[in-house]
Amino acid sequence: MRRRLCFLLICLLCPLLIACTAKSQEAAEAKVDTSSVTNKRIIATTVAITNIFAKLDLDLVGVPETSTTLPKQYQEITTVGGPMNPDLEMITSLKPDMVYGTKTLESEQKANYQAANIPASFLDFTSISSMLDEINKLGAEYNRTIEALNLVDGLKKQMDDAKAKIPAGEKPKVLILMGIPGSYLVCTENSFLGNLVREAGGVNIVQGEKVEYLASNTEYLQQANPDIILRAAHGMPAEVVEMFNQEFKTNAIWQHFSAVKNGKVYDLDSEYFGMTANLDSITAFEKLISIMYKE
Repeated sequence: MRRRLCFLLICLLCPLLIACTAKSQEAAEAKVDTSSVTNKRIIATTVAITNIFAKLDLDLVGVPETSTTLPKQYQEITTVGGPMNPDLEMITSLKPDMVYGTKTLESEQKANYQAANIPASFLDFTSISSMLDEINKLGAEYNRTIEALNLVDGLKKQMDDAKAKIPAGEKPKVLILMGIPGSYLVCTENSFLGNLVREAGGVNIVQGEKVEYLASNTEYLQQANPDIILRAAHGMPAEVVEMFNQEFKTNAIWQHFSAVKNGKVYDLDSEYFGMTANLDSITAFEKLISIMYKE
């Protein structure tokens, strides 16, 4: 009788043991797959992208050379040159699985990466909305879906709260200038700053263009008669502000702009207002709303 009972118990327990073993094996395989995704050798070539990878808790093997303080976990990581001129030799030596840049620089850099046989992807940061989409894609790509979702939801809430402060009424006409020492361009609606102005309820005086930036034609701009002029700097902000001040002082045509006459000319803080979206862009958006709707 005892032998029969033992035999019956063994028959009952065997399927359970097999099922448990199979589940353990599946879990182990899933863990290995996750590790293989998160252990990719990734290089970020801009500060904005670097900060996003930090929020997603992902390791990097290369980061941009910058005067900006990078997240703590990346401060000892190899630098690969500036965003505009990445060091392809250094990047190659790091044997990356993927190098990330921004779509704004794709036309200038894509061919160089291809010639060097370097895998590269260019993220669309021309608006806050497109940046949020890219964050979700990165989360899915690197098994950081929850982290990406939390980050995106938080930024969306900030954006919605900021938009709620936009007053109803007539939309101001805005001219946006992007300067570098010695020169400046006009930002169209397709640029990041142009998109930011539109989101804030403004109307860019430059309409119908496909490019992000145009050469300045002051006579045309004056005829458009913007209510507000925004001046931004791409690198060396102090020098750019001085350049703009000299331009507005020595070029008499600026004195005919209503925005100049009414004191509606504003220099944007380069810490928040750049050429592409970044994690500080919601703060920039809030500041822009305050500027555009000053009493």
